[in-house]
Amino acid sequence: MKASQFLISTLKEAPADAEVASHKLMMRAGMIKKLGAGIYTYMPMGLRVIRKVEAIVREEMNRAGSVELTMPVIQPAELWQETGRFTTNGPELLRIKDRHDRDFVVQPTSEEVITDIARQEFKSYKQLPKNLYQIQTKFRDERRPRFGLMRGREFIMKDAYSFDRDLDAAKKSYAIMSAAYRRIFDRFGLRYRAVAADSGAIGGDVSEEFQVIAETGEDAIVYCPGSEYAANMEKAQALAPTAPRGQAQVAMERVATPSKSTCEEVAALLDVPLTTTVKSLVLATDIEDEVGNISKTQVWLLLLRGDHDMNEVKVGNLENLSGFRFATVAEIEDHFGCKPGYLGPIGLKKPLRIIADREVAVMADWICGANTEDFHIRGVNWGRDLPEPDLVADIRNVVSGDASPDGKGILAIERGIEVGHVFVLGTKYSKPMNATFLDVNGKPQFMEMGCYGIGVTRLPAAAIEQNHDERGIIWPDALAPFTVVVCPISPDRFPDVKAAADRLYAELLAVGVDVILDDRCERPGAMFADWELIGVPHRVTIGDRGLKEGQVEYQHRRDSVVSKVAVGDILAVLRSKMAA
Repeated sequence: MKASQFLISTLKEAPADAEVASHKLMMRAGMIKKLGAGIYTYMPMGLRVIRKVEAIVREEMNRAGSVELTMPVIQPAELWQETGRFTTNGPELLRIKDRHDRDFVVQPTSEEVITDIARQEFKSYKQLPKNLYQIQTKFRDERRPRFGLMRGREFIMKDAYSFDRDLDAAKKSYAIMSAAYRRIFDRFGLRYRAVAADSGAIGGDVSEEFQVIAETGEDAIVYCPGSEYAANMEKAQALAPTAPRGQAQVAMERVATPSKSTCEEVAALLDVPLTTTVKSLVLATDIEDEVGNISKTQVWLLLLRGDHDMNEVKVGNLENLSGFRFATVAEIEDHFGCKPGYLGPIGLKKPLRIIADREVAVMADWICGANTEDFHIRGVNWGRDLPEPDLVADIRNVVSGDASPDGKGILAIERGIEVGHVFVLGTKYSKPMNATFLDVNGKPQFMEMGCYGIGVTRLPAAAIEQNHDERGIIWPDALAPFTVVVCPISPDRFPDVKAAADRLYAELLAVGVDVILDDRCERPGAMFADWELIGVPHRVTIGDRGLKEGQVEYQHRRDSVVSKVAVGDILAVLRSKMAA
């Protein structure tokens, strides 16, 4: 490709609404243009990157035995009603009506459609296993789309679905996909981690996330430097303390804490470590009757050490706490006789269920709210001052320095951007949609499913968050819009420069290198600034003075200095650099 034929539309400044590096740089490099909130046009330079991502994904999915198809973006609501997701999914599911007033959705994912295909096509165990995938546009009506392609409303996603006879077979299909994902992300040339994950709203059993490491990542990744253990913050287990509960050493005492409503403030006032305090979090679960009306509300008190934070996913996975909400002020005052900020488990007005984190369960002489404004209680002990909790569970986020669950060291935390997720779904969709096959015994069985996604358009943004500097993007070779750029200096004035550039360009094309020749006759400073901003990994500069000495200049995007290379050697040097 020649630059004069291509569309290069770089900007000196990013739009004011661009917040993170990837958003700013993709806008400045002319890769995307905003059409509406969370909706972008993929410009030619950005589309080339997306196609590189798709090509790698497609090759490895095909290699793993998955078969490509394409499912509609607009899907009939009837399928979503079969699984209940038409009503249970929130406003992120865009619902529309056609001219006949029939309901449809704009697909955010395609479990229902693929399950409908499976129940029509796969009638016998002899047809299983099967794995089908698509690379297709999705839409999720995010409340606050932001960060460019990192959290847009319209995006491209690769989603694959496996169908198996039983759970053991489904886990084998999952293992094949997990290995394929590792090959995919290895080929992208990015630093990433595969981490154990909670399946979330999609549901399922076994689950992993693939996270690109970046300081600006929204997700916290927990890992053990001394082992292969890795999990996202939602899934990472906080081990129970090995030491037994300490003995009570002091009498329980009510102390004044005027206007001190947080554990940090109370610890500072009483001059004690924050780890001696216990915070109270009040939740509620609503129990519905047969017609969907709330018949009863159960209030729960969760106790965590003052320096720890509640893990909402872990709590939601506890028995009877699925779908919990935070209690209202009225519910809190009804049970505690006090407003939030001074709550504790002693002297309750109404009984409730108490869940203690594992750390709190072994604490002695701890401090909590007194259920009276401006007062706390110190020297609280289980057994002596209040009954044992109804449940002891892991309900907190892990912190750096916690013991690794695999017993091979301590945990560390870094930030990541989720770009892939793999699940074993089980029969979450096949049961409500009656997707069955006849097993070897002639009896119908529900298909066991798996689900495997990659954010195709999120991935370039994640790559930029990991690979950029003050000059612009630094693409890995596998993702770059062009692998090599040839930059002749003043080719309109120096015929030998133009001829040498044309010759190298033709040689690179002949050996299959993705090269662009900048034939725009721009000034060197402006030309170099464009390609540094765009992030092409390999640059060859051809000038009149260098040619007279039989040399051209090579510079990798990460290099701070140029290297002089003999004209006759540049093709071999480029091929060596790209192979490395």
